[in-house]
Parts: sequence; structure tokens; C-alpha cells
Amino acid sequence: MSCIIYEGLQRKESESERSMEEREARRLVADYADMILRISTNYLKNTSDAEDICQTVFLKYMMSAPEFTSHEHEKAWVIRTTINVCKNELKSAFFRKTTGIDEIAERKAPEDPDPAIMEEVMKLPANYRISIYLYYYEGYSASEIADILGKKESAVMAYLSRGRKKLKIAFSDE
Repeated sequence: MSCIIYEGLQRKESESERSMEEREARRLVADYADMILRISTNYLKNTSDAEDICQTVFLKYMMSAPEFTSHEHEKAWVIRTTINVCKNELKSAFFRKTTGIDEIAERKAPEDPDPAIMEEVMKLPANYRISIYLYYYEGYSASEIADILGKKESAVMAYLSRGRKKLKIAFSDE
């Protein structure tokens, strides 16, 4: 019988702990969610990424359970943590290697390539072909192509120059 009473007491304690954690989480969201979203949207320029940052900051708070001397100390911790998480996100490979939909919309749509020119471009070696296609048909700059291909910008410039020479020779023969 004492075992059943002990288990019941444990269950009540864990329920009261959960309700305290839940109340604390609700208080945090009510006090800081808007501020975290504004700060992270300012840093990341994207609302959905800012919402992810908000969740991350709350998780860090709940997992580390820091002790604060005042409400201002707590607020400063939340702000500093938000900024640090945003900076980490900006440094991440995913964030650096993706392009936002707004940037894509600003680019002009590629024109239909002339079939004769496209046929000659497709005859070029792979590095020349890819560089010329991305530069002329997709509108990427040499530095963007270098990032895409994982090459140096000088190498991409050389591919473009050599590819143009080969195309010039091919068209001058015709």
C-alpha cells in the first residue's frame, strides 16, 4: 500500500513540475516572442527562419534553465542568445548556399537560346559549356558561377574566355 501512495505522490510531483514548466514556457512566449521575432527577422530577412530562431531560443532557455538576478537580466540574456543564434544561422552552409525566392524573382527570365548557338555550346568541354550556359543563359555573374561550381573566380573567367574563343572559331569556320 505504501508503494502505491509513493507512486501517486511521484505522479503528482511530476505533474506539478510539468505545469510549472508549462507556466514558465507560456510566460516566456508572452514576454519575449514578439521581440525575438523582430530581432531575428531583422537579422535573417525571412519570417519563417525567424520563427525557427524563436523556437531555438526558447528551447535553449528551457534546456539550460539559467538563473537571473532580475527581469532585465533575463531580457538581456534572451536578446543576446537571439543575436548569437541568428549569427550562427547566417554562418551555416545551408544559409550561405541558398538563394531567397525574392532574389530569384528579380532576375530576368532567360531568353530562348538560338538552336545553332546552343548546339555549338553543347559541343564545348564541360567546364566551358557549363560556365557559358550559366553566364549567358541563366544570367549568373562569374563570382556566382565560381560559388556554384566550387571553383575560383579566375578559373571561371578563364573558362568563359576560352569557351568564347572556341565558339568564335566554330562560327567563323561556318
